Amino acid sequence: MDQHKNQLFEIKKKELKKAFQRNGIECLFLENKQELLDYLKTYLKDNKTVGVGGSMTLFETGVIDLLRKSPVQFLDRYQKDLTRDEVEDIFHQSLLADLYLTSSNAIDMQGNLYNIDGNGNRVAAMIYGPKKVLVIVGKNKIVEDEQAAIQYIQNVSAPANAMRLNKKTPCVQTGKCMNCQSDERICSMYTKISRQKQGRMSVFVIN
Repeated sequence: MDQHKNQLFEIKKKELKKAFQRNGIECLFLENKQELLDYLKTYLKDNKTVGVGGSMTLFETGVIDLLRKSPVQFLDRYQKDLTRDEVEDIFHQSLLADLYLTSSNAIDMQGNLYNIDGNGNRVAAMIYGPKKVLVIVGKNKIVEDEQAAIQYIQNVSAPANAMRLNKKTPCVQTGKCMNCQSDERICSMYTKISRQKQGRMSVFVIN
């Protein structure tokens, strides 16, 4: 069974790569965290300015630690004891970064990226601003189409993130989006990226 699942995934990989290529987005499949970090080192040099979007994936894969050790100007939004004004300043600086690293809430088989954001700084930078954008996702984020992406975001991504951030929102109790009007709501902006200028964005899918 595992062999057949792997064969099916190989077929999906080829389809997804072609779909992203049609949309002007590079798509690479990497086996593990170490392969990702080794690949990123080719970008993290020459004193580039590097910003990041809010993402647990960047921590889990060791990307944040790598950035802190690399010969770049890392706009580190996760430094200790930053005031809210200082964090906001980093958000604004990141819009002009040479390189921006983030994750995506879902990607579909047509080569689209779907994201949900509270402040909007992450999706803003993905859409326009930084010269190069690298999007790092696990293969669990691959869905079939737009409807599946929205369902995944509303029933998995948003509630899980609200729980992680200790938000007092209805989805923390119900496990799904309730389209609430809470002041602590983190899903204020939905975006779908269908196309990018050739060469600006790359998607790295981790196995």
